[in-house]
Amino acid sequence: MEKPPIEGVLLVDKPSGPTSHDVVAIARRALGIRRVGHAGTLDPFATGLLVLLVGRATRLLPYMDAEPKEYEATVRFGIATDTDDVTGSATGEAALPERAAVERAMEALTGDLLQQPPAYSAKQVGGRRSYAAARRGERLELQPVPVRVHGWSVRAWRHDEIDVTVVCGGGTYVRALARDLGRLSGGAAHLSALRRVRSGPFTVAAAAPLADVAAGTATVRPPIDAVRSLPAVPLREDALARVLDGRPVAATVAGDRAALVDTAGELVAIAARESGAGGAELWQPRLVLRNAS
Repeated sequence: MEKPPIEGVLLVDKPSGPTSHDVVAIARRALGIRRVGHAGTLDPFATGLLVLLVGRATRLLPYMDAEPKEYEATVRFGIATDTDDVTGSATGEAALPERAAVERAMEALTGDLLQQPPAYSAKQVGGRRSYAAARRGERLELQPVPVRVHGWSVRAWRHDEIDVTVVCGGGTYVRALARDLGRLSGGAAHLSALRRVRSGPFTVAAAAPLADVAAGTATVRPPIDAVRSLPAVPLREDALARVLDGRPVAATVAGDRAALVDTAGELVAIAARESGAGGAELWQPRLVLRNAS
């Protein structure tokens, strides 16, 4: 009997050192499947939650609820670096700031912001990667990008460091936040440690160590777990057949999108609400994960 294809969500607790692409490559080898992708990178020195999509579930990325992100970070004051984190070379020093100045800077770095990306980032200008130019001693003119920081909380204060939890939207560079925290508090700072603990509904507590992924013992969750934020609409046999052919079915629950599932609760398709003839509300399949028999 042919084994069913491996597809779904794989949560990995990435250690410091490997790149996100390294983790994807390890998962591909262990699972024996090429179609593996990640839902948001982590810098090599960072640890924590990396969400992988496996098999046909890679197509679910545009429909995932991956917000907000939550990080546990350590910011070191007194030294700025060219990468804005501990892996870079020092570019300047400053006196340690007062606690009140740091607290004011955190307030200023909360909400909707325009953030200057780090020079050592994957941003492109004219088809050139910023980090590649920076390694050659060149500086590209990176435009500030809109990001959202929901909030900061301080877990510990030390002589020249603070441990913070940062909740933010996707695309936010936490090392840029550390850099700006130093500047706005009247000094200099860089990120000395970073761990992602949450991405949308997923937490690092539920993630498998990379060693388990490499050994092939990590659990691949069902594809429906990637879109739990969408209402799940069960399909009867006649409606299931229509959806597998890409045809619409009646919409009976509220919402602009829905996860259409079979009687066993397995994900069949992602659908969008449309108006049909006579004003009837319909679920039009946008992404069908299962082949018609």
